[in-house]
Amino acid sequence: MRTTQQFSITLPNEMAEAVKAKVKTGEYASESEVIRDGLRALIARDKAVENWLQDQVGSSYDALKADPSRAVSADSLRARLAGEHAKQ
Repeated sequence: MRTTQQFSITLPNEMAEAVKAKVKTGEYASESEVIRDGLRALIARDKAVENWLQDQVGSSYDALKADPSRAVSADSLRARLAGEHAKQ
């Protein structure tokens, strides 16, 4: 049984030239390798975002729901950011 599938894709000229350039410089052996590496990066990014949402955003939301007094108003946040910006 095959472990690969063949696709036919259409890319904007700018992207197609970028793929060809990666192969031409020897960074990749083929256009397929460029596309595969791009998909690996996309999958890794999606996984990192999902982990961030579950590990940090979800727990922060749960903590805020449990203790709403921890909330910071938008005006307070703006003032704090303006103060930090002024220090720089």
